Amino acid sequence: MHRTPRRHPRRTRRTLGLALAAVLLTAGTAACGTSGDDTSGASGGAPAAADTGGPKQGVVLDNPFDKPELVLTDTDGETYDLVEETEGRPTLVYFGYTHCPDVCPLTMSNIAVAKSGLPEAEQKKLRVVFVTSDPERDTPESLGEWLRAQDPDFIGLTGDFEKIQAGARSLGIALEPPVEDENGDIVSSHGTQVLAFLPEDDRAHVLYTEDVPVETYEKDLPALAQGELP
Repeated sequence: MHRTPRRHPRRTRRTLGLALAAVLLTAGTAACGTSGDDTSGASGGAPAAADTGGPKQGVVLDNPFDKPELVLTDTDGETYDLVEETEGRPTLVYFGYTHCPDVCPLTMSNIAVAKSGLPEAEQKKLRVVFVTSDPERDTPESLGEWLRAQDPDFIGLTGDFEKIQAGARSLGIALEPPVEDENGDIVSSHGTQVLAFLPEDDRAHVLYTEDVPVETYEKDLPALAQGELP
């Protein structure tokens, strides 16, 4: 039986695209669980933003990311084409997994709280997409149950890991296949970035790292839901 690691938490890899890495001078580290993270990756580390005395903010990208061409399975067991289904809609995309003990549920909870403060019409415009990095365990059924506890309108996608990995890589996020360690625990990786896509060109213009608090999402989502930069 596979067990979610507790005393031996999974590694987390966090990387950014070259365009963003070029404007950030330092790479931050953060523990997820009880041990330090491996911050190596394909194109750079997660940034440590300058300390301004306030909450961490999102980063507006000089070179926005294209939306990844992902065709996966949603929580109803239906085929879901990310590009087609979210075309022309403000969209947040996050790569994570439901057995994550801390970062993933906190990130989705922060977004859910901020989204709940929007007018109903703007909530309906916004798409929040959670793509699992652990598709073997995150079946459509289990992923749907987990997301409904956050927000019933959140979209969950699962499917072939290599497709998911390629989609994440196109956004500068490095994922590794889940593996079983010597203790029989499943070690999974996930991204810690939320990418905000604007409807005008369906490209990711804003990036949020794991240390962005709910206050920042509450401040930014009204503009993003209107298709504007915060």
